Amino acid sequence: MKDKNTVDCEYRILCALRRIIRAVDIYSRRLNSSSGLTTPQLLCLHTLSKAQTMTLSELSREVNLSGSTVNGIVDRLESKKYVVRQRSTEDRRRVYLHMTPQGKNTVKQAPSLLQDKLSSALAQLPETEQLTITNALEKVVKFMELEDLEASPNLIPDSDMEVHKA
Repeated sequence: MKDKNTVDCEYRILCALRRIIRAVDIYSRRLNSSSGLTTPQLLCLHTLSKAQTMTLSELSREVNLSGSTVNGIVDRLESKKYVVRQRSTEDRRRVYLHMTPQGKNTVKQAPSLLQDKLSSALAQLPETEQLTITNALEKVVKFMELEDLEASPNLIPDSDMEVHKA
Protein backbone atom coordinates (compact mmCIF):
# COMPACT_ATOMS: atom_id res chain seq x y z
CA MET A 1 0.00 0.00 0.00
CA LYS A 2 1.28 3.47 -0.94
CA ASP A 3 1.79 6.07 1.74
CA LYS A 4 0.29 9.57 1.54
CA ASN A 5 3.56 11.20 0.38
CA THR A 6 3.96 8.76 -2.52
CA VAL A 7 0.38 9.34 -3.66
CA ASP A 8 0.85 13.10 -3.32
CA CYS A 9 4.02 13.02 -5.44
CA GLU A 10 2.38 10.89 -8.12
CA TYR A 11 -0.57 13.29 -8.24
CA ARG A 12 1.69 16.35 -8.46
CA ILE A 13 3.81 14.79 -11.21
CA LEU A 14 0.74 13.83 -13.26
CA CYS A 15 -0.77 17.30 -12.78
CA ALA A 16 2.48 18.93 -13.89
CA LEU A 17 2.64 16.72 -16.98
CA ARG A 18 -0.98 17.51 -17.83
CA ARG A 19 -0.30 21.24 -17.50
CA ILE A 20 2.71 20.94 -19.81
CA ILE A 21 0.67 19.00 -22.36
CA ARG A 22 -2.13 21.56 -22.13
CA ALA A 23 0.29 24.48 -22.59
CA VAL A 24 1.76 22.85 -25.70
CA ASP A 25 -1.73 22.18 -27.06
CA ILE A 26 -2.89 25.76 -26.46
CA TYR A 27 0.26 27.17 -28.05
CA SER A 28 -0.13 24.88 -31.08
CA ARG A 29 -3.74 25.93 -31.61
CA ARG A 30 -2.87 29.64 -31.33
CA LEU A 31 0.05 29.22 -33.71
CA ASN A 32 -2.09 27.39 -36.24
CA SER A 33 -4.91 29.92 -36.10
CA SER A 34 -2.61 32.97 -36.25
CA SER A 35 -0.12 31.78 -38.87
CA GLY A 36 -1.60 28.67 -40.46
CA LEU A 37 1.47 26.70 -39.37
CA THR A 38 1.93 23.79 -37.02
CA THR A 39 4.79 23.78 -34.53
CA PRO A 40 6.80 21.18 -36.52
CA GLN A 41 6.29 23.24 -39.70
CA LEU A 42 7.55 26.39 -37.99
CA LEU A 43 10.48 24.48 -36.51
CA CYS A 44 11.44 23.16 -39.96
CA LEU A 45 11.11 26.63 -41.49
CA HIS A 46 13.20 28.16 -38.74
CA THR A 47 15.88 25.49 -39.07
CA LEU A 48 16.01 25.85 -42.83
CA SER A 49 16.16 29.64 -42.57
CA LYS A 50 19.36 29.36 -40.50
CA ALA A 51 21.02 26.96 -42.95
CA GLN A 52 19.77 28.54 -46.19
CA THR A 53 19.90 25.17 -47.95
CA MET A 54 19.67 21.59 -46.69
CA THR A 55 18.78 18.14 -47.87
CA LEU A 56 15.70 16.44 -46.45
CA SER A 57 17.84 14.05 -44.41
CA GLU A 58 19.89 16.94 -42.95
CA LEU A 59 16.70 18.75 -41.96
CA SER A 60 15.30 15.53 -40.51
CA ARG A 61 18.40 15.06 -38.33
CA GLU A 62 18.40 18.70 -37.25
CA VAL A 63 14.77 18.71 -36.06
CA ASN A 64 14.95 15.14 -34.71
CA LEU A 65 12.02 13.78 -36.73
CA SER A 66 11.85 10.86 -39.14
CA GLY A 67 12.51 11.41 -42.82
CA SER A 68 8.95 10.50 -43.77
CA THR A 69 7.52 12.95 -41.23
CA VAL A 70 9.76 15.76 -42.47
CA ASN A 71 8.95 14.86 -46.08
CA GLY A 72 5.24 15.37 -45.33
CA ILE A 73 5.98 18.66 -43.59
CA VAL A 74 8.08 19.86 -46.53
CA ASP A 75 5.28 18.83 -48.93
CA ARG A 76 2.89 21.13 -47.04
CA LEU A 77 5.44 23.96 -46.81
CA GLU A 78 6.11 23.62 -50.53
CA SER A 79 2.39 23.80 -51.33
CA LYS A 80 2.25 27.05 -49.30
CA LYS A 81 5.19 28.36 -51.39
CA TYR A 82 7.50 28.67 -48.35
CA VAL A 83 10.04 26.09 -49.55
CA VAL A 84 11.22 24.77 -52.91
CA ARG A 85 13.00 21.56 -53.74
CA GLN A 86 15.89 21.74 -56.21
CA ARG A 87 17.68 18.73 -57.66
CA SER A 88 21.48 18.91 -57.59
CA THR A 89 23.13 19.42 -60.97
CA GLU A 90 26.17 17.37 -59.88
CA ASP A 91 24.30 14.44 -58.34
CA ARG A 92 20.71 14.04 -59.54
CA ARG A 93 19.91 11.86 -56.52
CA ARG A 94 20.41 14.80 -54.14
CA VAL A 95 17.55 17.22 -53.63
CA TYR A 96 18.11 20.47 -51.77
CA LEU A 97 15.53 22.48 -49.88
CA HIS A 98 15.58 26.26 -50.19
CA MET A 99 13.51 28.92 -48.49
CA THR A 100 11.49 31.18 -50.75
CA PRO A 101 11.22 34.91 -50.03
CA GLN A 102 7.68 34.20 -48.79
CA GLY A 103 9.05 31.51 -46.44
CA LYS A 104 11.73 33.87 -45.09
CA ASN A 105 9.10 36.54 -44.48
CA THR A 106 6.87 34.02 -42.71
CA VAL A 107 9.69 33.05 -40.34
CA LYS A 108 10.40 36.72 -39.56
CA GLN A 109 6.73 37.38 -38.77
CA ALA A 110 6.01 34.12 -36.96
CA PRO A 111 5.56 34.15 -33.19
CA SER A 112 8.47 32.91 -31.16
CA LEU A 113 8.59 29.22 -30.45
CA LEU A 114 7.04 27.99 -27.21
CA GLN A 115 10.30 27.03 -25.61
CA ASP A 116 11.77 30.56 -25.59
CA LYS A 117 10.43 31.23 -22.09
CA LEU A 118 11.62 27.82 -20.90
CA SER A 119 15.08 28.34 -22.43
CA SER A 120 15.41 31.73 -20.76
CA ALA A 121 14.33 30.37 -17.38
CA LEU A 122 16.64 27.36 -17.59
CA ALA A 123 19.57 29.57 -18.55
CA GLN A 124 19.09 31.44 -15.24
CA LEU A 125 19.49 28.25 -13.21
CA PRO A 126 22.82 26.89 -12.03
CA GLU A 127 24.15 24.05 -14.16
CA THR A 128 23.54 21.53 -11.35
CA GLU A 129 19.83 22.41 -11.25
CA GLN A 130 19.61 22.17 -15.03
CA LEU A 131 21.18 18.72 -14.83
CA THR A 132 18.79 17.66 -12.05
CA ILE A 133 15.75 18.70 -14.13
CA THR A 134 17.18 16.97 -17.20
CA ASN A 135 17.79 13.72 -15.32
CA ALA A 136 14.35 13.80 -13.69
CA LEU A 137 12.54 14.34 -16.99
CA GLU A 138 14.56 11.62 -18.68
CA LYS A 139 13.58 9.24 -15.85
CA VAL A 140 9.90 10.13 -16.30
CA VAL A 141 10.20 9.25 -19.98
CA LYS A 142 11.89 5.97 -19.09
CA PHE A 143 9.24 5.15 -16.46
CA MET A 144 6.52 5.74 -19.03
CA GLU A 145 8.43 3.53 -21.50
CA LEU A 146 8.57 6.32 -24.05
CA GLU A 147 12.29 6.26 -24.87
CA ASP A 148 11.66 5.41 -28.53
CA LEU A 149 8.83 7.88 -29.07
CA GLU A 150 9.69 10.26 -31.91
CA ALA A 151 9.51 13.88 -30.88
CA SER A 152 11.38 17.01 -31.79
CA PRO A 153 13.10 18.64 -28.83
CA ASN A 154 11.91 21.91 -30.36
CA LEU A 155 14.40 23.88 -28.34
CA ILE A 156 16.15 26.73 -30.05
CA PRO A 157 18.35 28.94 -27.85
CA ASP A 158 17.41 32.64 -27.64
CA SER A 159 20.50 33.65 -29.62
CA ASP A 160 19.10 31.75 -32.59
CA MET A 161 15.73 33.43 -32.24
CA GLU A 162 16.91 36.81 -33.56
CA VAL A 163 15.24 35.94 -36.84
CA HIS A 164 11.86 36.17 -35.05
CA LYS A 165 12.62 39.50 -33.43
CA ALA A 166 13.70 41.27 -36.61
